[in-house]
Amino acid sequence: MHCSGNLLSMTASRTARERVRAELTREITDIARRQLATEGAGGLSLRAVAREMGMVSSAIYRYFPSRDDLLTALIIDGYNALGETVERADAGCPQDDFPRRWLTVCHAVRDWAVAHPHEYALLYGSPVPGYQAPQDTVAARVRDVTVLGRLLSDAWRAGAVRPSATEPPEGLESDAATFRQLMPEVPDNVIWPAVVSWAAMYGWVNFEVFGQFNNTIENRSAAFDHAMRLMAETIGLAQ
Repeated sequence: MHCSGNLLSMTASRTARERVRAELTREITDIARRQLATEGAGGLSLRAVAREMGMVSSAIYRYFPSRDDLLTALIIDGYNALGETVERADAGCPQDDFPRRWLTVCHAVRDWAVAHPHEYALLYGSPVPGYQAPQDTVAARVRDVTVLGRLLSDAWRAGAVRPSATEPPEGLESDAATFRQLMPEVPDNVIWPAVVSWAAMYGWVNFEVFGQFNNTIENRSAAFDHAMRLMAETIGLAQ
């Protein structure tokens, strides 16, 4: 009985430590996200984060051994936040209404990016000098495009895609096979219009977030919606 009590005490103590560590880790990443807005990813500093928290700089290294580790955590958090937003948007649509799913998912990407421009810039902006994203980021990075790929596969199996009459040239077969991992069963003459449309969607969002549409397009939400309807036609989604 005495041993059992010690075990419970040790478990409770470990749980409390884990909770404190999780809270401090969350506080560190929250402050780091605010730094992204003022200093950019290249200016991210563990010492500055520690100073804002009132910690000695050596203490923060127990949570993130280097700036790159902190950047990786922010990147994974960002991809997961975007991916969760896209997954939730798609799940809220009738699964057999493929044009609606496409538009809803596209708007979810844009809305998240516009609401979180500095986090989006970390994911899709200029590379951070000296930083190389590790494999740890891959699972989070593909969450949003996995939704897009599943949408296309579902539409193809349902006979709701009109294949492009323009066949891709020779030499692109292996690239199409790579994309087919996200879009099982989809033929090449559907894969490439889909890739073009994805690139157009993310390109539009980049232009908007990074200010390329300033003083050019005023009603950006409506213009985006129209552009994505055009991309649905490019993919060949039945209206």
